[in-house]
Amino acid sequence: MEKRAFIAVGLSIAVFYLFSMLFGPEKHKVEPSAPQTVSSVAENPAVNTQKPSVPQNSAQAAGQSPESAPLKDVSVETDLYTAVFSSRGASLKSLTLKNYREENTPDAKKVTLENDADPNLFSFSTTATGFNLPDNTVFTTDVDSLKMDKTGSRQLTFNYISGQGFTVRKIYTFTAGQYGIKLETQVFNNSATPLVGSIQHVMTYPEAPKVKNNRFDTAGSYLFSDNSLQFNKIKDVSAASKRYDKTILWSGFADKFFLSAILSENNNIASVELKKNTDGYLESIVSSPQFTVNPGQSVKVDYRLFVGPKDIDILKAQGNSLVQSLNLGWFTVIAKPLLYSLKFFYRYVGNYGIAIIILTVILKALFFPLTNKSYKSMKAMQKIQPEMTKLREKYKDDKDAMNKAVMELYREHKVNPMGGCLPMVVQIPVFFALYKSLMFSIELRHAPFFFWVTDLADKDPYYVMPVIMGVTMFLQQKMTPSNMDPMQQKMMLALPVVFTFMFLSFPSGLVLYWLVNNVLTIGQQMYINKLVKD
Repeated sequence: MEKRAFIAVGLSIAVFYLFSMLFGPEKHKVEPSAPQTVSSVAENPAVNTQKPSVPQNSAQAAGQSPESAPLKDVSVETDLYTAVFSSRGASLKSLTLKNYREENTPDAKKVTLENDADPNLFSFSTTATGFNLPDNTVFTTDVDSLKMDKTGSRQLTFNYISGQGFTVRKIYTFTAGQYGIKLETQVFNNSATPLVGSIQHVMTYPEAPKVKNNRFDTAGSYLFSDNSLQFNKIKDVSAASKRYDKTILWSGFADKFFLSAILSENNNIASVELKKNTDGYLESIVSSPQFTVNPGQSVKVDYRLFVGPKDIDILKAQGNSLVQSLNLGWFTVIAKPLLYSLKFFYRYVGNYGIAIIILTVILKALFFPLTNKSYKSMKAMQKIQPEMTKLREKYKDDKDAMNKAVMELYREHKVNPMGGCLPMVVQIPVFFALYKSLMFSIELRHAPFFFWVTDLADKDPYYVMPVIMGVTMFLQQKMTPSNMDPMQQKMMLALPVVFTFMFLSFPSGLVLYWLVNNVLTIGQQMYINKLVKD
């Protein structure tokens, strides 16, 4: 049984390494299928018809090419971000978040999203199938800039009048206090024949981000299709195109902390195609269902955009299962409640480090009955160790008889040989869930604790806490009752050294959790040892 316990510890370490290396989101293979097609406007719930109110522009109406129209940038400032839109494709050129910085210093530049997308095809650029609307189409707008108060909403309208008898209008609606942006795309048919086709919005993402840091460790394409999260790494999209067309709620690109996505309204995302374009950028082409616009009529397709932080509360407020973009791994069902708990305590104490300590104490209290029973089982195993040694010596030539005698000894003394391993096994899911919560949650990004620990999502810069954690783990190991032989005990005492080196690069918030857990465990062992002696 000692060998089995030793193997169990070894396997725990192996599992730990495997989880560290293979902690990325699970990828699901989706087979291509035919796109959804709607034969007429009336049959399509995602679009509706209306009498057109067509914008007039003499230059474009006369057939001026989109390439020759003047380009124009429009700045939009809200309380949360400053965005720059381009008239080329009526697209988003960049969006700077006011509450987030690239580095954890007061003078660091603010996080800017979409600024490294394809310069020839900015995000949410609009094109079409079935009628001629090139991806470099230049729209017009009468607005030079928008600046919002802390309340209310404003609109930015782009128009394109084709010489071929149709007009496209894009209306962005911004609301104070929200990262979500409403996008309404209208197509007016001014010709004498029906217009058949679909609207496409294109998002682009760099194959190699300009800024090299661990924020891009999990960068890639994310979308929610067929009731599950679909994640494709950058290299996977670069290697082969992919297509999704089953109940798509949203699609976008994201890294560890930030997300840009387009969300479906009324099932109006018919398909998403992922591919690498000729400029070396990744593309996500979001297509609406096919529609038919009769002469003198128009069609409207609504979407919602999100460009902002992957904060669990902000994502949940967007709906459409956008919160699933915060993929916390195999133990998401545990990780998300832990993250909500951390945020709850933070609202009262104002420090995520203290919130982690409070959560650790609560978890320790919840596990106390189980741990208490486990330590008593280990103590009992330690007491019967001399008798087990005699049995092994007596039946050394008869393995079956020895196992039978040992099991009888366990029953006689009411000892569970696996009882000592149970607390470790139970805490493994909690450990990995907390690991994901601290590593991938923007709430902990740049969150300070005390003194030199200024970022709980990053490693301890001076490795103080990992070393102290290793010392407490060594003391805990020395105090833990053991029925192993001397050689095995020496090998087990090497575990604190192994864990210390492993924890050197871990988020300091996770090291803090493990350190506090060790201190509480030492106190618990002292208490149990005293009870056993008494």
